Amino acid sequence: MVDAPKLAALRARYADAKGGDIFDPAFRQVAQSQFKDGDKRTMPFAGVATLLDAPYAPDAQSLPDFGGLDVALVGVPMDLGVTNRAGARLGPRAVRQIERIGPYEHVLRMMPAAGLRVADIGDVPFRSRFSLDDSHADIQAFYGRIAQAGIVPLSVGGDHSISYSILKALGAKRPVGLIHIDAHCDTSGVYEGAKFHHGGPFRQAVLDGVLDPERTIQIGIRGGAEYLWEFSYEAGMTVIHAEEVPVLGIAEVAKRARQVVGDGPVYVSFDVDSLDPAFAPGTGTPEVGGLTPREVLDLLRRLNGIDIIGGDVVEVAPQYDATSNTAQVGAQMLFELFCLTATALGARKGGG
Repeated sequence: MVDAPKLAALRARYADAKGGDIFDPAFRQVAQSQFKDGDKRTMPFAGVATLLDAPYAPDAQSLPDFGGLDVALVGVPMDLGVTNRAGARLGPRAVRQIERIGPYEHVLRMMPAAGLRVADIGDVPFRSRFSLDDSHADIQAFYGRIAQAGIVPLSVGGDHSISYSILKALGAKRPVGLIHIDAHCDTSGVYEGAKFHHGGPFRQAVLDGVLDPERTIQIGIRGGAEYLWEFSYEAGMTVIHAEEVPVLGIAEVAKRARQVVGDGPVYVSFDVDSLDPAFAPGTGTPEVGGLTPREVLDLLRRLNGIDIIGGDVVEVAPQYDATSNTAQVGAQMLFELFCLTATALGARKGGG
């Protein structure tokens, strides 16, 4: 039976309302940032594609303070360090093509861009597309400038080797903690004379004194390369294998992650191959039996409040991604990192 008074009240409020007329105060704040002239929004499929639909500010790279940004979204289109299928160099472009990510995070009930100066500043400028060593020198120098400016970088790779040189820049003054979500520990040694490959960035970061292994947790680990990861155990990293995750539960995994990293500065690195290839086939080293996107989203949301000083999404290789699902996941995880960053910046500024 229809509740006549309730229906009358709904008609009074909504019968002549436009799509942008939102009455809940929290929702209205989001709507006011999106709607113009009552019910008109920017077409998500038009204009220049950017990471998280953020303003595009490539000229910020030429400024010492990067234009006074709080958060810089950066593409790192380099995959010279892969050991299997190449193609992650196209990851930043693929993630930029994903529209309709945000602006509201419904679980955390936040709009991370509110009150923050954020922009997609384009890609790391590389001097050579052929030299792995030069590319890593360029990454370290570029992120050194970002760190000097006091900006939080959120990056899209590229292969996972990029995390090493980013950490060298961000951890130059003090070693940082790490929450690493991946199928592989990426702590193996030098291969064929090269240390800048995607299978060993976190060993090198520890040995260089920029990553604290006791404040490092690696989640989702699995596959036949376990014998390569003894450094993780020797160094004191916490390793949670993929098959342990459903047994422990996401709440317990998040609790352990918080205990491991503590209150100090933390870098968060998300490799799309942490997910089962049923959800994310577009990557260079897929491993069956992985996490689900919902598990990782739940995990990241439960980490809100950590002191994140940077993060990355890596190993999106769109040529193996017929449905664009992998790029979609990458963009969503980047948005979750942005949410964690907004909370951390608010805390550092005395806002919570």
